[in-house]
Amino acid sequence: MPSAASTLERMSPAERAASLQIAGLYALRMLGLFMVLPVLALYARDLPGATPFKLGLALGIYGLTQALLQIPFGSLSDRFGRKPMLLIGLALFGIGSLIAALGPGIEAIILGRALQGAGAISAVLSALLADLTSPAQRTKAMAIVGVTIGTSFSLSMFLGPVLDRAMGVRGIFLLTAALTGVALLVVWRLPAPPGTDPAHRPARDWSHLTDPLLWRLNLGVFLLHLILTASFVAIPALLKDQMGLNPGDHWKIYLPVMLAAFVAMAPLVMRSSRGAGSVFLASIALVGGAQFGLLWAPHHWIVLLLMLWLFFTGFNVLEAAQPALVSQAAPAQAKGAAMGVYATAQFLGAFSGGILGGMLVSRWGPESLFELHALLCLLWLALSWPLRHLSMQNGRGVIGARAVGT
Repeated sequence: MPSAASTLERMSPAERAASLQIAGLYALRMLGLFMVLPVLALYARDLPGATPFKLGLALGIYGLTQALLQIPFGSLSDRFGRKPMLLIGLALFGIGSLIAALGPGIEAIILGRALQGAGAISAVLSALLADLTSPAQRTKAMAIVGVTIGTSFSLSMFLGPVLDRAMGVRGIFLLTAALTGVALLVVWRLPAPPGTDPAHRPARDWSHLTDPLLWRLNLGVFLLHLILTASFVAIPALLKDQMGLNPGDHWKIYLPVMLAAFVAMAPLVMRSSRGAGSVFLASIALVGGAQFGLLWAPHHWIVLLLMLWLFFTGFNVLEAAQPALVSQAAPAQAKGAAMGVYATAQFLGAFSGGILGGMLVSRWGPESLFELHALLCLLWLALSWPLRHLSMQNGRGVIGARAVGT
C-alpha cells in the first residue's frame, strides 16, 4: 500500500487541500461527539432525574437524529448547495453543545445531544469531497477521511478523561461549541464546488439500494457503532466501580491501548490493498473476541488491557476501511446517495447501542451486554463470509463485488 505522503503527492494541490480541509472538519466534529463518550455515563448518572434508560438515551440520541436527517441534508445540499447545508448543520451542532453544557439536568443533556446529531452533515461532506476530487483520486481522499475519523476517535478517548479532570463534562461541551466555531470558519473558506449542467447530469442510479455488498457494509457499520456506544455504557463504570480507577485517570488506560491499537492496525491496513475481504473478516473477529474476553476483564487488569487493545484495533481498521469500500463499490452516479445510506446505518447503530446498553446494564449487568455483543459479531461474521475474497485493484475498484451474496 502506498504511503500517505505518496498518496497525497499524486493529487493536485486543489484536491489535496480539499481532502485535508474536509478531513479536518470531520475531525473537529468527531472530537466534539466522542470526547464525552468515556466520561458522560459517569457524569450523567448523578444528574437530577437520571435513570439507566435516560443515561443510555443521552449517549445514543445523537445517532437517531443523525440517522433521520442524513438523507434529507444530503438531498437539500443537492438543491441549495453544499456549503449552506454545512453551515446550518454546524450551527445546530454548536447550539446543541451549548444546551448540553448549560442545562441543569439529564433532559438538557438529551436535548443537547439530539441537536448535536441534528446537524447531520456527514453525507454532505462526502458529497462535497466527491465534488472537489476527480474519480481517480476520490478513493484516496475517502481513505484520508477514514483514517482521520479513526485518529479523532482515538484522540478523544485520551482527551475526554483528561479534559474531564481539568474542566468537567460541561467544560467539554463548551469546548465543543468553540471547536464548532472553528469548523464554521473552515467551511466558509472552502472552495465552491463546480456546478453541474442539468442537461448533462447522468440518470439517477438506484442500484445501491439492492446491492448485497453495500448492504453487508451498511449492516457492518450499524453493528460496529451499536457495539461501540453500548460498550461505553458499561466500560467507564467497570473501570471506576470494579477496578477503582478515578474517572480523571481513565486516560491512563485508553492512551496506551489506543497507541498500541494504531501500531497493530498498520499492517492490517497495508494488507487490505491485497486482501480487503480477509482483513475485514479478521477485524470483525477481533471486535467479537474482545467483547467475549471482556467477561473476564473485571478481575484481571491484563485481560482488560488486552481486550480493549483487540477491540480498538478491529474498530479502527473497520472505521477506516468500510467508507473506502463503500465509495469503491457504489455506482458512479450514486456515490453520494450510497454514503448517505451508510451514514444513516452508522448513526442508527449508535442510537440503538445507547438504548440497548442502558437497558441491559440496568437489568442484567455489563456481562449480558458483552455476551450479546459477542453473539452479534458471530452473526456479522457469518453474514460477511461471502466477502472473504473481496479485493481491490490499484485502488480503482472492488473486484468481485457484484458476485457477492448472489
